[in-house]
Amino acid sequence: MATGGPSFAFHLPTRIHVGEGLLSETGRLTRGLFGRPGAGDAGRPVATRRALLVTDPGVRRAGLTDLVRQSLEEAGFVCECFDGIEPNPKDRDCEAGAAVARVFGPEVIVAVGGGSVLDAAKVIALLNTHPGRVGDYEGRGKVTGEVTPLVAIPTTAGTGSEVTRSAVITDTVRNFKFTVKDVRLAPALAVVDPLTTHALPRDITASTGMDALVHAVEAYTSRPANPMSDTLAAAAMERIFPALRAVVADGRNHLARYDMMVGSTLAGLAFSHSDVGAVHCLAEALGGLYDTPHGVANSIFFPAVTAFNAQADPAKHARAAAACGLPVAGLSPEEATTALVEAIRDLARDIGIPAFASLPRVRPADFDRLAEASFANGSTPSNCRPITQEDYLRLLGESWAVGPGRRPR
Repeated sequence: MATGGPSFAFHLPTRIHVGEGLLSETGRLTRGLFGRPGAGDAGRPVATRRALLVTDPGVRRAGLTDLVRQSLEEAGFVCECFDGIEPNPKDRDCEAGAAVARVFGPEVIVAVGGGSVLDAAKVIALLNTHPGRVGDYEGRGKVTGEVTPLVAIPTTAGTGSEVTRSAVITDTVRNFKFTVKDVRLAPALAVVDPLTTHALPRDITASTGMDALVHAVEAYTSRPANPMSDTLAAAAMERIFPALRAVVADGRNHLARYDMMVGSTLAGLAFSHSDVGAVHCLAEALGGLYDTPHGVANSIFFPAVTAFNAQADPAKHARAAAACGLPVAGLSPEEATTALVEAIRDLARDIGIPAFASLPRVRPADFDRLAEASFANGSTPSNCRPITQEDYLRLLGESWAVGPGRRPR
């Protein structure tokens, strides 16, 4: 039957506030989740509300959690803090946080940190209202009721987790990353303050920024993409690609930090209404086995997978190149996609992404295992080009031989 285009749904459950200095407004904005100022949703004073802060030791040492706590307490909330989240959040972190939540009894959870903290906080919010362990909710459709409301405050411009409906968690028994996905996990409120990223080290700025760019490109080119996600993804690429090199060069560049933060949030909205693809499948396999930082892992596989996928849809990859601001006018789709792959490789080199072969502990002897885990990832069917386990194995080999920022031999 002929059709004019895809059927799709768009559901945005998160209230988003963006602006410099909003961290100090967290209490007021959070209070708004409970009805009119000064009262709970049932007329109960907000002073009786409990807020559990979820963060990691680094963010807490930086003082960002203290600023949020002060704002919440000034707004009348009683606060407790859990800072036991590791990079690539583990099932044990989520369950430890949930144990704290069940004792404290929060009516709102406020997460302050990068993607690891925000993803873990989603699961803590889930386990605070649902029985069992995090692994019981792997996949889609396992969340049966409402979770504790979540306020998400990102401190990196990378994952977009402040507006997504999924949490990626490492199973410490299987050394495998799995996803819990449900619209109920989406934060109720996102407080997006670019100033929280100004003190980030150069390497974290670089790797998390590449993660945001991967989100935008994969959302744009993946099979479930639709006109709404395309619009968001293109807007994200337009901001992220030129801003990333600038912000790595000068972390105090206010405009570049702003564009990265807004771009990351746009990319999060895009892929949560589309999906990611083979770059993420490989990156999550790598992170599950070796605990490799997620942004680094994405960056490593980004060029090779983009070249692989572009063969399935050169025209759309050419439009992605244009959205990134590359000078591709007048080029054929194939020429434009070649320019996109080379620009990604050059960007990774210029901002200091390490080569695959330089990562600690990684061994080609594990590539079969990594290919198997990549193929098992739930986003494999979303990749814009059909991909097999053997294809994943070849992409691992190509990325090992070339690496970001290095030309093919």
